[in-house]
Amino acid sequence: MTQQTEHELGSFLRYWRQQRGKSQFDLSLDSGVSQRHISFVERGRSTPSRELLLSLARTLDVPLREQNILLLASGYAPVHLESAWNTPEMAVVNNVVDRMLKQNEPHPALMMDRYWNVLRTNEAAPRFFGSFVDLSKWPKPRNLLHLLFDPEGVRPFVEDWNVVASGLLQRVYREAVGHVTDKKTKELLDDLKKYSGVRELSGSLKDVRDQAPVLPITFVRGNERFSYFSMISTVGLPQDITAQEFRIECMFPVE
Repeated sequence: MTQQTEHELGSFLRYWRQQRGKSQFDLSLDSGVSQRHISFVERGRSTPSRELLLSLARTLDVPLREQNILLLASGYAPVHLESAWNTPEMAVVNNVVDRMLKQNEPHPALMMDRYWNVLRTNEAAPRFFGSFVDLSKWPKPRNLLHLLFDPEGVRPFVEDWNVVASGLLQRVYREAVGHVTDKKTKELLDDLKKYSGVRELSGSLKDVRDQAPVLPITFVRGNERFSYFSMISTVGLPQDITAQEFRIECMFPVE
């Protein structure tokens, strides 16, 4: 291992340990690896095996994509695939996704990647959002957050937009893969803050006036009001990066 590789590996492992709020001693107890060995790995004084790195990564709940980065930083080949959606391996997942999207008709349902880019929808979703704005002005893959935050998008039609936007920002952090905002997620948040009024949002939900079990999003068009809450679905035990990073958002009417 080169000195630079050792430094990258140590920094990467230390970063994830700190993200999980664990000391070297905590990680030692959870993983069964001696604290001394973990210290040596982080300081570049020990060359860890691939099995040891994967064991530490699983203990720290490091997402699959970042596990590959950890292996590469250690001089090993990645082990987790990132399959394309049209490969035979993804056929069973594709079938389930199509079924879930279709079964949510006549209400909108969307499949998104980890950065809220819409990858697939049922027929109701573009029909619903297209009733507020001309979706042809939004290049694919359309980003749901930009559509909801942009004053030229759906934002003017969202009731109590400040409250809804604060809740959505909380979701970005809560639903980030591995519960950590990576570089691209931070870039997405920075882009959202360029819209008027976003940077001033407190990120809290103190303005919510009732004790409803969910925070609905109400869209207003003339005298019509459409209130929805969302159910989010992810793969339970993903072994592929693509399978881990997508989610399905099904919108259900509140009333």
